[in-house]
Amino acid sequence: MKYKPLGNTGLLVSEFCLGTMTFGGKNDPMSSLMGALELREASKIIEEALEAGINFIDTANVYGLGESEEIIGETLKQKRHDVVIATKVGFRMGSGANQVGLSRKHIIREVEESLRRLQTDYIDLLQIHRPDSLTEWEEILRVLDDLVTSGKVRYTGASNLQGWQIMKANETSSRLGLGRFKSFQSYYSLVGREAEREIIPVIKDQNMGLLIWSPLAGGFLTGKYVKGTEGVADGRRMKFQFPPVHVEKGYEILGVLEHIAQFHQSTVPQIALAWLLHQPAVTSVILGAKRPEQLRENLGAADIVLTNDQLLQIDEVSKLQPEYPLWDPTAYTADRYPI
Repeated sequence: MKYKPLGNTGLLVSEFCLGTMTFGGKNDPMSSLMGALELREASKIIEEALEAGINFIDTANVYGLGESEEIIGETLKQKRHDVVIATKVGFRMGSGANQVGLSRKHIIREVEESLRRLQTDYIDLLQIHRPDSLTEWEEILRVLDDLVTSGKVRYTGASNLQGWQIMKANETSSRLGLGRFKSFQSYYSLVGREAEREIIPVIKDQNMGLLIWSPLAGGFLTGKYVKGTEGVADGRRMKFQFPPVHVEKGYEILGVLEHIAQFHQSTVPQIALAWLLHQPAVTSVILGAKRPEQLRENLGAADIVLTNDQLLQIDEVSKLQPEYPLWDPTAYTADRYPI
């Protein structure tokens, strides 16, 4: 297992992170779609991850309606300080008017609840799970800074923002003398490269860590979805089409991945994950799993070294169509230097 710095924190995290959206929540319809693993099953996956060298676990208060955090807390009681735990806040956690969002009231309450469920006195990385249009950035960033100062949180990050929102938050933090976001969690896959337009350039500019959720596009890049079997194949995507995928282009990408997988005597998902590990901006790729063997197979991507030619083939079939103002990025710099 390789380890990379999380932005400029000096903290080293494994290049694969264990995602725990599949843990807990058997009475919650959404969690049931994800897996709703109970303590015994989920603990086996955590142990498998730790044995493979993973030192980074990602969860959220909303996963399994809190049960994901409870499972992690129970499993890691004797190993807490060996693991970097990331959780999130922002989604609805109850029917009350203020049991959602990024107000000071909600964030503080949910951090206290997360600490209790995780059986710990600190959270390594607290991430805002989504933007909140009702709460001003000054309010959000001040309470996050207070939590870091208090020792209840070590670092803060964000997820699911637009590029301009990341910059606005960081500029606000700098202006007020508050701690800045150290990482950003984004959807990014070979059938969803939109993060390359604004998010990844911002992450590079701001020297932030980049954590990838749904690297296999909700199962589309597992290779089990074959053209002509729509509505027949089993799996989560047949019940929950998320993240959205341009299916026809997706099948073209799968064709290239299958060819490269044969060359490496590997699998389609391993090649899709290996491609992400080859992207310089990526700090850690979040892997979810329902079974230890599924996690074990995906971790095999770390051993795959794609050739330059293979990377070009993958890029050609999956690249984004140019959009203004980057129809031709060189057009703005070609005459910048003396002739």
